[in-house]
Amino acid sequence: MKTVETENEGLKRAFMLTIPAKDIDARVEQEVKRIAPQVRMAGFRPGKVPPNLIRKMHGEAIHSDALNSAVQAGVQQLLQEQKLRPAMQPQVALEDTYKPGSDAQVTVRLEALPDVPAPNIEGLKIERLTVEADESAIDEQLQRLAGANRNFTDAKKGHAAANGDAVVIDFAGSVDGVAFDGGTGTDMQVEIGAGQLIPGFEDQLIGAKVGDKRDINVTFPADYPVENLKGKAAVFDVTVKAVKIAGEAKLDDDFAKTLGLQDLNQLRGILRDQQEQELNGLTRTHMKRRLLDELASRHSFDVPVSMVDAEFENIMQQLRHEASHEADPKAALAELESEAGEYRKIAERRVRLGLLLSDIGAANGVEVSEREMNQLIGQAASQYQGKDRDRFIQYVQQEPMAAAQLRAPLYEDKVVDFLFSKADITDRKATRAELEADLESEEGHVHGPGCGHDVPEAKAAKGKAKTAKAKAEAPAKPAKPAKGPVEEVKAEKPKPAKPVKEAAAAKPAEKAEAKKPAAKKAPAKKAK
Repeated sequence: MKTVETENEGLKRAFMLTIPAKDIDARVEQEVKRIAPQVRMAGFRPGKVPPNLIRKMHGEAIHSDALNSAVQAGVQQLLQEQKLRPAMQPQVALEDTYKPGSDAQVTVRLEALPDVPAPNIEGLKIERLTVEADESAIDEQLQRLAGANRNFTDAKKGHAAANGDAVVIDFAGSVDGVAFDGGTGTDMQVEIGAGQLIPGFEDQLIGAKVGDKRDINVTFPADYPVENLKGKAAVFDVTVKAVKIAGEAKLDDDFAKTLGLQDLNQLRGILRDQQEQELNGLTRTHMKRRLLDELASRHSFDVPVSMVDAEFENIMQQLRHEASHEADPKAALAELESEAGEYRKIAERRVRLGLLLSDIGAANGVEVSEREMNQLIGQAASQYQGKDRDRFIQYVQQEPMAAAQLRAPLYEDKVVDFLFSKADITDRKATRAELEADLESEEGHVHGPGCGHDVPEAKAAKGKAKTAKAKAEAPAKPAKPAKGPVEEVKAEKPKPAKPVKEAAAAKPAEKAEAKKPAAKKAPAKKAK
C-alpha cells in the first residue's frame, strides 16, 4: 500500500491511500475459499461447486466485501504507521473512477487527538463545604409524608366538597366536542388542593356533592406530552360519585408501621440518611466544580474541531428541546440562538477537560472494571423491556462508542476521586442555603464534563436559575408515558449510571405511595 499525505494543518490530517489490485484480488480468493463449502448449486455435490461458478454467482458481493476489508485494513495500517489517534471516526472515500481489477485510490480525512501536555496535578487545593442534617427539615418531611397518607372516609350526606377533601368521579373529556383517546375514566379519587391535576381542574370540584354533574373547563399546558392536546381547551363531563373527608394525620409508631417500619425513630433515621446523602452529593458537586476550574486554569491546548462540533450540537439540541417547552417558544429559541457563541465556548471547555481527565486516568491506572461495566449495562438496560432490552445489551456489546459513552461518567468520577486523593482539602461548615447559593453562582466557573452546572453559562450570567446538562451518557432514560390526558407529566431527567443495587433502594415516601389503591383510568399527576 502506498501512502501520500495530502493535508497536515493543526490537528487535521488527510491521506491518499493506493491499495494494489493484487491485494484486493487476494482477498477475493480468500472469500471464495471461505464460502465454497456452503455454496449449493444443482448438479454439484455440496462444497464441490467450482470457484469460477462461485465468482459468477456471487462475484459482485464477494468483491465488494473484499474491497471493504482491504480499505479497513489499509486505514488501520495508516493509523498505526502514522501513530495517529482519531478524535472521531475517519472519513473514508473511494475514488469514483475505481473499477474492479485496478488499484483502489482511497482518501482518508481525520482529526487527530492532540498530544495533551503532561497534566499538572500537584498542589491542588480544594475547599469542602460541609452541611449537617436539618432536623426541622426532617420534621417537615414527616408532616408531608403523613399528610400524603391520610385515610379518607365518606362524608355526611349533603356535604359539599372543600379544599382538602377527596371526591370520587367518573369523567369523559372532549376537545371541540370530540372525545379523545384516554379522556375517560371511572372511580377516580381526586384530593382537592393536592395539585395532582392540571391547573383549574381541582378548583372546579369545590362545592360538589354526591350525584352532582359538572362540566370542567380546562386548557392543556403548552408543554403537555400529548402533541395533539398541547394548548387545547377541553371540557370534562364529570359525575361525582362520592365525597370523602380526610382523617387526622398522626405521626406515631403506628404510622411508621403502615410503611413497613418498626417505629417513628426508624422512619426519622431513614429520612435523615436520605438528607445526608443529598447534602453529600451537593458537597461533592461543589468540590468537583472547583477541581475542574482549577484544572482548566492550569491547562490550555488545541482540541479537535470535530469533537467540539459534536459536543456543541449535543448541548444545543437539549437546550432547543427545553426552549420549545417554554411559554414563548419562539422567543426562547431566538434567545438561545443569540447565545450560541457562548455555548460553543462551553463545548470547547468540556472537550478539553474531558481529554485532560482521560489522560490523567490513563497515566495513573484508573480503570472501569468488567464487573462495574456489567452493572452499568444492567442498569441502563433495565429501562427497557423484553426484546428491546436484549437489543440494547447487544448494541452496547457490539458498538465501542456506545460502551464508551456508558462508561464515561463512572470513569470520570473515578478520575475525580483520584484527584481528590491528591489534593489538599480543607473543610468549612456551611448552611444548605450557602452551599446551594454557591452552586448556583456561575461567576468565575469554567464548565467541564459532568460538573453538574456545565451548559447554560450565558443564561446563568443573566441571573436565571434554570440549568441544563448535556451528558455523554447513552441512551437516556425514556420519559414515562402519561397515564391520561389530564395529567401534567414531569420530564424525566437523565440520571447518571449507578450500580443497580444503589438504584434499587426504595424511599419511605415511595413505600407509602405503593400502599395506595390505584385509581381506575386516573388522569396523570401534575409535575411538581
